[in-house]
Amino acid sequence: MGKGQQTRERLMDIAESAILSKGFGATSIDEIIAEAQITKSGFFYHFKDKNELARALLERYLEREERILDDLFARARELHDDPLHAFLIGLKLFSEMMADLPNGHPGCIVATYCYNERLFDAQVRTLNRQAVLAWRERFLATFEEIAQTYPPRDAVDLEALADMVSSTVEGGIVMSKALGEPPVLAGQILLLRSYVKLLFLPTIN
Repeated sequence: MGKGQQTRERLMDIAESAILSKGFGATSIDEIIAEAQITKSGFFYHFKDKNELARALLERYLEREERILDDLFARARELHDDPLHAFLIGLKLFSEMMADLPNGHPGCIVATYCYNERLFDAQVRTLNRQAVLAWRERFLATFEEIAQTYPPRDAVDLEALADMVSSTVEGGIVMSKALGEPPVLAGQILLLRSYVKLLFLPTIN
């Protein structure tokens, strides 16, 4: 990584930490460049304005998130060929990953941007919506595959169930931060796992 790219990443790291801590509107370019120890012209060399910085942060966050989920659920599928059991393993691994974060989950850029939607341009809002839809599509495909072998024991909309994964994770992040109790997020993921297990596994008579 060249020096210019290192500076860009440093600016993004500082901005992401500040935005997750206090919001986009409360984070100024001046404080970012002060912590990075560069000039304002140095900042504008990398980002033409604050919205471009916001887009870059979101794109980086989504790339990391997709890579983590791809790796995690691919590993789960290697451990079990059955789609339901592989997904249950994946959720367990996900819960353990969240539980291992020493200070809890730092927060979600997607959710933070939703809370501050009016501060962003149309490109950022569109990208944020696409991020949420990507989670829906990912988990809808999983549940559709599971349902082919395990018909749901309750009449559920699989798309809504896919959204439930997002809402559980995002809600768990909010609850854990509000309570100052990092384990809450891991616990919520395990509760989701229990629901999916009960929904799809047939009863044994």
